[in-house]
Amino acid sequence: MSEYAKRAREYQTTIRKILLKEWDPIGVADIPEAQDEYDSYVPHIYSQLIHHKSEEEVFNNLWQIETDHMDLCGDRQRTEKIVKRFMELRDQIEKNC
Repeated sequence: MSEYAKRAREYQTTIRKILLKEWDPIGVADIPEAQDEYDSYVPHIYSQLIHHKSEEEVFNNLWQIETDHMDLCGDRQRTEKIVKRFMELRDQIEKNC
């Protein structure tokens, strides 16, 4: 496996875990059948991170998913925290390249 592919897999695996275990706006983290609930959001978030989109842009994307797509009231503090985690992930992975 190429270095690029390993990095992409690491990014995507960690994004998936963060979405399911930390963000989880609909509370499905402990439901075995729903472990893939947020997988469709991973590619776009991954793309935003590798293209160095701003924290604000990543937040707006996640906020739109939570409030428009899922039609929830949203938890701004939690979403901000998750976006900071994504920024830390990017910094950590990019530092190791």
